[in-house]
Amino acid sequence: MRTVIVCASVSHGNTRRVADSMAQVLGARVVSPEQADPAELADADLVGFGSGVFYSRLHPALMSFAKALPTGRGRAFVFATSGLPEIPLMPFTRPLIRLLEGKGFEVDGSFSCRAFDTWTPFNLVGGINKQRPHTGDLAAARAFAGQLRARRGHL
Repeated sequence: MRTVIVCASVSHGNTRRVADSMAQVLGARVVSPEQADPAELADADLVGFGSGVFYSRLHPALMSFAKALPTGRGRAFVFATSGLPEIPLMPFTRPLIRLLEGKGFEVDGSFSCRAFDTWTPFNLVGGINKQRPHTGDLAAARAFAGQLRARRGHL
């Protein structure tokens, strides 16, 4: 299964660690939005899109990249890391999922976990979630990737 993960990880490397954990299971290549090649994504069986959360939104570089993708078809998943938990009525990943579905992707699921956050108010106390993502979070990311792989019939 050819898989590419497009990951915007800009603050502490949290999201990249999650992407790398998923990539181990999926045999995926991890690239930044700036490095991603739309032609490579079009040839992939599965494409992951992920970033940290900034002001309750995914990183602008990831969103801009997704908006610029041509309409096509394919399978995708979305993931995020954040200092604060998702609000069930307004999940961080929903806008990107809707955007990808509008581009013709079938989104197989989403994953999120907590991560070290030094956003301004939290920076005053040295940040929150200093040990996150921890081994349990990375194991959950690998399990999520395993489910994606199994759904595709590639055990």
